[in-house]
Amino acid sequence: SDLDTGEGDYMRAFPPTVRNAAGTPVNPSYEAVNRAKRSIAVDLKQPAGREVLLRLARRADALIEGFRPGVLERLGLGWETLHAENPKLVVCSLSGYGQTGPLAQRAGHDLNYIAMTGVLDQARVDGEPAIPNLQMGDLLGGTLSALGMLLAALLAAQRTGQGRYVDVAMTDGLLAHHFFPHAELDAGSSPVAQRTLLTGGVACYRVYRTADGRHLAVGALEFKFWKAFCEAAGLPELAGRHWSRGEAPGSDAASATIARVADRIARKTSSEWEHVFSEVDCCVTPVLTPAEALAHPHHNARGLVRHQGEVTEVGPLAQVSGHAWTPAPAPAQGEHTRAILAECGLDAGAIDALVQSGVVREG
Repeated sequence: SDLDTGEGDYMRAFPPTVRNAAGTPVNPSYEAVNRAKRSIAVDLKQPAGREVLLRLARRADALIEGFRPGVLERLGLGWETLHAENPKLVVCSLSGYGQTGPLAQRAGHDLNYIAMTGVLDQARVDGEPAIPNLQMGDLLGGTLSALGMLLAALLAAQRTGQGRYVDVAMTDGLLAHHFFPHAELDAGSSPVAQRTLLTGGVACYRVYRTADGRHLAVGALEFKFWKAFCEAAGLPELAGRHWSRGEAPGSDAASATIARVADRIARKTSSEWEHVFSEVDCCVTPVLTPAEALAHPHHNARGLVRHQGEVTEVGPLAQVSGHAWTPAPAPAQGEHTRAILAECGLDAGAIDALVQSGVVREG
């Protein structure tokens, strides 16, 4: 469609936004996922734009695209063309439902992907599906699945000299990771949210309300942790009431144990319980708000939370020796167009011509 030509990344205008010192609206979500990147804006519908992309592909290790299936081929930039230009190039197509199959051309968002893979069915509150404020389809099914397969393909290209085409579907990644409910099915039972081992169907793995209206996450899944929890909570008589000792998830017996624990936890505040369990090795933590999590001493001791102007930066995903994480802002659309084209060997006159013809856009 031509309705959004030139729009760029919709997330730039996605709520919420804040204003920086200059009064310009800034989107924290966009900043979080695009920090330290560079941006070049190219119109691929123009032949000269196609040549710009081919010039970039010749010197690249990987190309990631998120069009609907078939768009690159229609633009004359499909896998065969790109592979011919650079045999070592890895091309990764990231989509909702994949490049093949009856839903390949269907539009969707995170909510649709978790719904279609059974994930949403297993996240319920009071029996109704609850939308988690963590985009599992986008991040787990999409970003992390793409990262893993892309790195594997890059390693193969490094060793063999041959690039690969990688077809990543967010639904594929979600379905592949949703193995606990699949195991329930293989065992002959139908997984019902809030009644299975990992969805709150047992007393040792649940969220409990405290006296001050806060919540405590009890993850005492192994018997040794459950025994320690019961002793610390003043419920030693419940130590034998554990799934590993025959108390089936979702059973009447499990419900009775849950009720006993819930009554006990409701007698103290969250901070009081935190004090009780601070020296007990039994997998109990408070349920923090996002603001409390960002301010928690542990996360800050790990250097995870920093501030870039009005935007909170969180990361990196892992601590890597010899690598220092330095926060940097996300780019404006086309902010680095000139610099990138110059790196590709184009002189100022050629870049000016591309800008003036609308083939590329400057930020």
